[in-house]
Amino acid sequence: MEEHFWTSDADNARATTATNAVMIFPYPPGILQGDQIWTHLRQRTGWRSVVMAERRVTRSGDLAILTYRVSAEKADVPILRALCASTYLNDDDRWLRLSHQQTTVT
Repeated sequence: MEEHFWTSDADNARATTATNAVMIFPYPPGILQGDQIWTHLRQRTGWRSVVMAERRVTRSGDLAILTYRVSAEKADVPILRALCASTYLNDDDRWLRLSHQQTTVT
């Protein structure tokens, strides 16, 4: 599901994200919430390839935190290397992303 978040379009990512979710990207754009996320992602989705390493899942009840190192690429954009964390809520057997955070690494 998380890998699909990277490679799909913004509409697909939105379908698996809570309404008032928070996402933190390297500045700019920084901290985004709610509809701000989709304005930003509409321009920046659809990574051609994504490689995730050091994947970890921490789960407590209906919450799950995914952490990983990512290397993502697409045409005309430098390869993105980042440490990421996403928090999901199991809401009536449907996992929704509450937050996503990226820290660029070199």
